[in-house]
Amino acid sequence: MKNYVFLIAGTFFFAASVAIFAMPNSLAEGGVPGLTLLIYHETNISPALTTFILNAITLLVGYRYLPKDMIIKSIVTIPLFSFFIYLLEDIATGIPDPLLAAVFAGVFTGVGFGLIFRSGSTTGGTSTIARMLNYKFGWELTGTNFVLDASVVVAGIFIIGPMYTMYTVLALFIGKRVTDYVLEGFEAKRVVHIFSNKTKEVEHAIQTSLGTHTTVLKAEKNAEGVEENLIYVAIPKQRLFYLKKLVSSIDENAFTVVHTVKDVTGGSFAEAHHPGQKTFRSKKLERRYYKKQANEESFTSPDNNTANEKA
Repeated sequence: MKNYVFLIAGTFFFAASVAIFAMPNSLAEGGVPGLTLLIYHETNISPALTTFILNAITLLVGYRYLPKDMIIKSIVTIPLFSFFIYLLEDIATGIPDPLLAAVFAGVFTGVGFGLIFRSGSTTGGTSTIARMLNYKFGWELTGTNFVLDASVVVAGIFIIGPMYTMYTVLALFIGKRVTDYVLEGFEAKRVVHIFSNKTKEVEHAIQTSLGTHTTVLKAEKNAEGVEENLIYVAIPKQRLFYLKKLVSSIDENAFTVVHTVKDVTGGSFAEAHHPGQKTFRSKKLERRYYKKQANEESFTSPDNNTANEKA
């Protein structure tokens, strides 16, 4: 049921991008929707009609190359997409600023594509053609799909002109980025490399206080005879501040390197697998707990205890 909710919502967002932002602002798209928009800009024939006809033809021709579940969902998506365009095209008045129209076209397209892909469906058109060419001639799927989409965009130069074609490219770029966010999530992940000669203390504190799995990579001793092992840990972005604070409270000379990563699965991102790792009913309780733990670790660190004893 959830997949069909994603499918309907994604189809609506994509149709809104075409009908509200692309059609009245002389923009195009990639693939079959882009081709129907070019036909509209040249002949004034509604994309609601041409998208249905072209997508239905490609689906009929290529049905043998698609998974059965994808075909069923595509049978829902194709007429629904045309229906939404039909409903929305008469209420669209256009935006005076074509750059703003391109930005919002990209955002709506990205959200729509992301939800449609998450539902396991397809938008039809060039993706189906690419599958057929891959099956018949062994052509690489992603590259073939890109060439087909790019061909439609390039053709736009002769119909909507170079400037609006460049706006279309901008919209496609934004759409690709937004699609990635919808598919992979907005919560950025961080991979942290920590070099410290107090490896065991830092590792134990991270596991018990932040509930995060760690991996220690053994290092050789340096010229001074000090062994600074590498602690490898992946955490959500919002815990990075508390991690740094925790590491600093144990070893203020620790060397920390932070990397941004797009996707992390399993381990502490799936379920508790370290005995000291806690689980929470909500993100709010989780943040509150880690903030409290980081503050307590900082207050009771060895350096602070030594300073208190001297005082």
